[in-house]
Amino acid sequence: MENTLSPAWPATRVVPKQRFDLPSLDPQAYTGLLTLRKHLGQSGLSLTHWDLINVHVSQLNGCAYCVMTHVAEALEHGETEQRLHALVAWREMPYFTAEERAILAYAEEVTLLPHRHVADAVHHEATRLLGEAYVVQVLLATVSMNTWNRLNIAQRKMPA
Repeated sequence: MENTLSPAWPATRVVPKQRFDLPSLDPQAYTGLLTLRKHLGQSGLSLTHWDLINVHVSQLNGCAYCVMTHVAEALEHGETEQRLHALVAWREMPYFTAEERAILAYAEEVTLLPHRHVADAVHHEATRLLGEAYVVQVLLATVSMNTWNRLNIAQRKMPA
């Protein structure tokens, strides 16, 4: 039976042209962003937690480049496809620990700041489960990913 509800995918895809290349236009700013990324990589933040933050924040922001990049990284780091597919609906899925749920809730609150503030209950639960110092690492990772998302979306950076 033919699908009459939506048109077939066009034979030629329209891929927006990248607007500019940040590293070549402002290498000093780019280096500063990489310095924070390097710091996070050397912090106590678990690689699994960092991967979950990077993928989910990128999903929330609709950054195609970052979703593709960080899903591939997470898989390389040993994350499962099942959990990555479930990440968009993590609240309804049984695959995430209490700590991961606190991290994802906190990352969502920080990412969606234009719509609401970080709820005290979310902050308190994350701090209770993870400790204050670890929540700061989660915050920095979330803010960093939001920055990369916004830069890549504004540049129209496309995945390969």
